[in-house]
Parts: sequence; C-alpha cells; structure tokens
Amino acid sequence: MKVALVGNPNSGKTSIFNHLTGLNQKVGNYPGITVDKKFGPLVGQKDVQILDLPGTYSIYPKSQDEEIVTQVLGDKKHEDHPDLVIMVVDITNLERNLLLYSQIHDLGLPTIIALNMMDLAERKGVNVNISKLNELFQTQGTIPLNARKGTHIDQLKEAISNFKPVESKHSPIVEGEFIDGKVNANSGEQDVWAEKRYTRIRQMLKFCLEKTDEKTSKTLRFDKLITHPILGYAFFLALLFIIFQAIYAWSEWPMDLIDSVFINLSQWTKSNLPEGVLTNLIAEGIIPGLGGVVIFIPQITLLFAFIFIMEESGYMARVVFIMDRFMRPFGLNGRSVVPLMSGVACAIPAIMATRTIDHWKERLITIMVTPLMSCSARLPVYTLLIAVVVPDTSIGFFNLKGIVLMGMYLIGILAAFLASIVFRFIIKSRQMSFLIMELPSYKIPRWNNLTFTLIEKVKVFVWEAGKVIMAISIVLWVMASYGPSDRMEKAVSQIPKPQTEEEVEQYESQVASANLANSYIGIIGHGIEPVIRPLGYNWQIGIALITSFAAREVFVGSMATIYSVGEDFEEDVSLINRMKSEINPTTGSPVYTLASGLSLMIFYAFAMQCMSTLAIVLRETKSWKWPLIQLLYMSGLAYFSALFVYQIMQP
Repeated sequence: MKVALVGNPNSGKTSIFNHLTGLNQKVGNYPGITVDKKFGPLVGQKDVQILDLPGTYSIYPKSQDEEIVTQVLGDKKHEDHPDLVIMVVDITNLERNLLLYSQIHDLGLPTIIALNMMDLAERKGVNVNISKLNELFQTQGTIPLNARKGTHIDQLKEAISNFKPVESKHSPIVEGEFIDGKVNANSGEQDVWAEKRYTRIRQMLKFCLEKTDEKTSKTLRFDKLITHPILGYAFFLALLFIIFQAIYAWSEWPMDLIDSVFINLSQWTKSNLPEGVLTNLIAEGIIPGLGGVVIFIPQITLLFAFIFIMEESGYMARVVFIMDRFMRPFGLNGRSVVPLMSGVACAIPAIMATRTIDHWKERLITIMVTPLMSCSARLPVYTLLIAVVVPDTSIGFFNLKGIVLMGMYLIGILAAFLASIVFRFIIKSRQMSFLIMELPSYKIPRWNNLTFTLIEKVKVFVWEAGKVIMAISIVLWVMASYGPSDRMEKAVSQIPKPQTEEEVEQYESQVASANLANSYIGIIGHGIEPVIRPLGYNWQIGIALITSFAAREVFVGSMATIYSVGEDFEEDVSLINRMKSEINPTTGSPVYTLASGLSLMIFYAFAMQCMSTLAIVLRETKSWKWPLIQLLYMSGLAYFSALFVYQIMQP
C-alpha cells in the first residue's frame, strides 16, 4: 500500500514521516527533474510505503516542488499515486490548512487528517470537536497528534495498518471545480474557487471549532524585534558571527583528528603491506581520497545542526522574510542568505543548504555563485602568498597583510553578487518567483528530529559525492605518480648522489621533485606554461594549479614538494624563504613579486579549484551541465582577472 504524507510547509510533516519510517528512509528523485522524494516503509510493515511529498498550500502549483504534489495526487497512473493520503494539519491554522484538505478530498482520495500541534492549540485555547469535524469534512478519520513528542503516533500507525481501500461515494465539499479527479477546464479563476472554499470551510468550522483565548500572542511581540528593519539585521549578523565562529572552533579538533587518522592509516599501509603499485595506490590514492570525503563531516554536521535549530525554532523564517527584499535585485531571495554566508566556511555544506530555496531558478543561481565566497580552504593559499609578496608594513593601526587578507574575502562577496546578476538574465524559468511562507510559532527543537536530519545529510554527502571524489583522487594520484620512464630516469640520474647521511633526505626530496616534474602532471605543467606565463606563473605553479584541483589547500603541499621542503609551511619558514628567492631563469627577476602574488591570489579567489564542490553541484542539480558551466565561467573569470591584475601591476 502506498501512503502519501501531504501538508502545508511548517505543519510538522517531516517529524511525522520520521516517526512513521524510523531510520529506514531513502532519498531518490523524480525522473527528469531535481526534486527529491523521501520514502520508506512503515515501521514494522515493509508492505506499506510512506512517501513524504513536498509542502504545498494548494494543488495549483507555483513551483517545481508543488507541481510534483499535483502530479502524484491528480494522476492515477503516476507511479507514486497513493492509496491513502495522510493530511498533516496545523491545528493553530485550521482554515488555511483545510483548504488543501478540501481539494484533496474533492479529487476523490481517501484521506486521514493528522491534527498536529495539539500542545500549541491547548496553550492558545483552541478546542476541536473531532467527531463533528469527521462528519462535516467527510474524513477517513482524524487523529490528534503532537509530532514533536511523538504523542499518539501509534494511533496513526494503527489507522494506516487497518485502512482498507473501498469505493468512495462521498460528496465534494465545493461543487464544480473538479471533474473525475481533474481540474474542470471551465472552472475559471483560481482565486474565485479559493474564496468559495474558504467561505465553505469557515461555515463548517463554526460547528466544530472553539477559541477560548484571544489574548495577543507573545510571538507577535517578539517578532517586532526580530523583524525590525534595523535591529533585525543586527541580530541576524550577530548570530551568524557566533555560528561561524563555532563552526570554525568546534570542527577544528575533529577535522584534525580525522586528518591524523587517515595520515597514520596511509603510513601504516605503506609500512605493513608489500611494496608495489597496489600498496601505493591504496596508501597515496584511495585512503587520502576517503579522507578528503570524511574530513568534511564535522563542518557539514555542525552547519546543518545550526540550520536545523534555526528552522525548527521558527527563526529561519524571520531571516528569510527580512532579507528577501535585499536579495531580489540580484536574482536571489531571502533563502539564499544562509548558503552564501556558510560558503565562507565551506562551499560543500553551503550548496547542500540551498535545498531550503523553493524556487528552482533562485536556488540554481545560489548554487552557481556560492563557490565564489572565500572558503576556509583558500585561507592557507592566501596566508602563504601574503607572507611571500606583501610587505610587512602598517597603515595606521592596521597591518597591510591583514588588510589584504580581508580584501580577498570582500572580493569574493562582491564577485558572488555580480555573478548572480548575470545568471539572473541567463537562466530562464517559466515560474514566477514568489516568497509565500508563514511565520511559524517559536518552538524548542526536538533533538531526535535533529539526529534524523544529520544522519540523512551526512549519508547523502558520503555516498553520493564520495564516489566522484574517490574516482578523481585515484586519477590525480596516477597522473602524479607516473610518467615516461626514460624521461623520469634521466631526470633522476642528473641529481648528485648523496655523500653523507645528512644529504640522504635532501636527495630523496630532490628525486621526488624530479619525478613530479617529469610525471604526466609535470609534463602538463610544462605544456600549459605558455598559457599561464602572461599571469606571471612558471611551470611549478602550473603543477600546483593542477594538483590543487582536488582541493585548494593542496597548493601549499604542492609548493612544498616542488621546492623540496617540509609540508607544514607555518612551522617551516624555509618554504617562504625559498619562494622569495626563486628566480626566473629567463628574465633573472624574482618569480614571486607583488604583481604575480596578487595575481595568483585573485586566481584562487575565483577559480573552481575544488572537485568536491563540483561533485556536490552534480549531486544537487542532477546534471553535468551546471557543474561544467560553473567550472568554465569560474576558470575564465579567474584567468582574465589574474591576467588583468598582473599586467596592470608589473613594472
């Protein structure tokens, strides 16, 4: 039996879905579109499938999500057409919620009403005569619930289990709008029928609804502060500052732990498995590839935990409301704020957070511009290059290096907004953008729902994006480890043999550098040198540009390998000194000047040097088209911006 969960946004539908299915949930997508569908068996009954449909206010769709609801409910041939509908109703907003119920009822679908948020109804003095409600609205049954606490969920499970499909002979609540389960072609304007339904619903509610408390809501009084045109922005910015400080601080320890675990695992593999290609692939390709996936889990978990708390508490709806007007000229809406701001930490969880944006065009624009926000992976690149090329001077009370670093973040923000304006005109959509939402009551989040949400987000990231990341990691390892054997042997043979034990380590580093320079990646680096020379770069930087496609911070490790020094530039100053002393053999001038350094920073500020981000864009858009467009436009923007900076600034 197929059971569809339907309801308005913020009605508690997801909480009920979690209670009904437990952890046996799956996430798929409807063929040909990007809308996810969540489904799973009823707990203890594998022959009953529960489908969680997107939230909607009526069967007349205004977005792709709402269109799916209309197709599933209105088309009896649809693969997910339900035998039974569970209509989740917010009892504190009965009139609006019952509009959707009346439409589903008139389509001829057997429906059980899950009357949710009974605890709030009691506090507000709202009483419902359930038997009268069942009689007037011709339901298959009404079950009062408190989904946040799981109250009476067992009764709902029992009602689903005992349901037997029968021929329905009930009469429509409003005559004439639907014929044989479809919209009447002659039904006229939608708003006329909506008013007819509201009028009928109001008449019936007079017989089954009582309100004993009409006092002013505390929610309204608090909203005057939260949505204030000045104080609202100040409160939001302060909260974001706290959130991202927490993400940086709290994720640092587990990320370092994960990093050390995978490093030790690689070292253990090399030390204990037989020497050979397979061992090297496992130790240098597969294990680091897995580490590149797992290391993001702390940030993803923390970010989505904060987003969940903001959503469940009711605050996120207020943020969307106050930011919507500011974001509109850029082709975005209020829901774009959180993904853009979280992109400062990491673009991967930020792009996953765009799922809160209902309108596909605005969500897609947000996805396309979020990687321009300077993420934490760019910080090692900026720090290294600033230390090499920016003078250690001050302007007033401010250090010049600190000013340059702040400028790089501001450039990323500006680029994101300018790019969104361009995409606003490029991306076409037949949908009109409306921000239709309610401001829900403030609530304390339910931590079991938080657990379900975080498990789902982490599982999606690890299993979906991880497969792509692993594949590319292996390819990069092969390209960096192998090359024409005669060319590599010749390069190594030209390195003087070590004469003392102290020279052995230096010799091994030089051999590694020679092998890298003459590997397939090194050959490509020499091949692209004519292209990157106008930007002030040499072939060594070209190699770093290629290897750092795996992750931007790989640039630092690549530089350390190329210049045969330690990998931790913060503890080993010799990398900075070596880069400062690097001379261009053709011109005799330093390779790293203020012009070339700023050019390289601008390149990394704009370039899509992160395969993990491309993998997650592929996952979210379900098409190679958009990640490829993103790769091309960001690479082009990076190249020509860096070219402009270098050509303007060089002597």
